[in-house]
Amino acid sequence: MPPRGGSKLNNHINYRMRCILQDGRVFIGTFKAFDKHMNLILVDCDEFRRVRPKKGATDREEKRTLGLVLLRGEHLVSMSVEGPPPSGKGMGVPGGITRGPGQGRAAGRGMGGPGGPAPGLHGPMHGVGGPPPGSMAPQRGGFGPPPGMRGPPPGMGRGGFGRGFGY
Repeated sequence: MPPRGGSKLNNHINYRMRCILQDGRVFIGTFKAFDKHMNLILVDCDEFRRVRPKKGATDREEKRTLGLVLLRGEHLVSMSVEGPPPSGKGMGVPGGITRGPGQGRAAGRGMGGPGGPAPGLHGPMHGVGGPPPGSMAPQRGGFGPPPGMRGPPPGMGRGGFGRGFGY
């Protein structure tokens, strides 16, 4: 969130900006946001840096396309306007796409409002994705095998581990 008051940086949101860092790199991108530490968000960003060859040839500049960048304010030396914001056509909606007739609604557990969860969010249908009702209820007589379990498979015998294997 931008600082309170009439900050001059607020007037440059959506402008194409040139940012110079302490190490000499230059970032040129569309300025989208900043905070109290001068951390910057740039989109469609390109990085430019000077590369010195090993032997006396002239310096060359390398360009690297980065896209979305968060620049730490601690490393920022200067900012200047590189170009104006894009024209007003289709601003706010990428590519000038028109909005549809749909609605945004909350979804998920506990988001149904009064009267319980929204339709379709109350759990799986009977017989799909879960045990039948009552099967997870505690059994009388304490702990025992789950319903349907009668004992070990044939030939395994009863008793502790390793019986019948000569141990």
